[in-house]
Amino acid sequence: MATKQRGRPRSFDRETALEKAVHAFWEHGYEATSVSDLTREMGIGAPSLYAAFGDKRTLFEEVVRVYGTTHGAGPGRALAEEPTARGAVERLLREAAGAFTDPALPPGCLLVHAATNCTTPEVEHALRARREAGVGALADRLRQGVAAGELPGDTDTTALARCVAAVFQGMSQQARDGASRTELEAVAALAMAVWPGN
Repeated sequence: MATKQRGRPRSFDRETALEKAVHAFWEHGYEATSVSDLTREMGIGAPSLYAAFGDKRTLFEEVVRVYGTTHGAGPGRALAEEPTARGAVERLLREAAGAFTDPALPPGCLLVHAATNCTTPEVEHALRARREAGVGALADRLRQGVAAGELPGDTDTTALARCVAAVFQGMSQQARDGASRTELEAVAALAMAVWPGN
């Protein structure tokens, strides 16, 4: 025997609402985005938000996961798909120049910007852990490059990974400050000009 569903059926598309939450947090950061901002942007009431997504922090955790598999998936794809470490880093930075300045999206990187002025320790730590995981993935790819003879054997892969991450994160902030795609592509090209073994 079928049981009746309790309560009213959800009157909004969850994925569409979630994408709007991604944009809100991406544009304004975690701390500066209020629940009322979210309900306005998502087009739902507070009770619907809490019922569908939990509290603000739980929603943000889902936003970060979604971002990592959609708008923020480029770096991971570059590291996995390019046959050389240099090609992977060059693609990562070049694609960032385009993604960070896409007029259809908020500028920069959500994982970098959402942490600005964040006073919620759990959120701050989670974002830092994601950024550090990115540095770790870069370092792993660079170590593969050393093992394959693409990079000099004495390359400090940890320092090089942090250097690339610093350029990437700096490009994100430059995009927030209004730098164009062409300007950021020039930054990426300069960064590659100091590649070990050039």
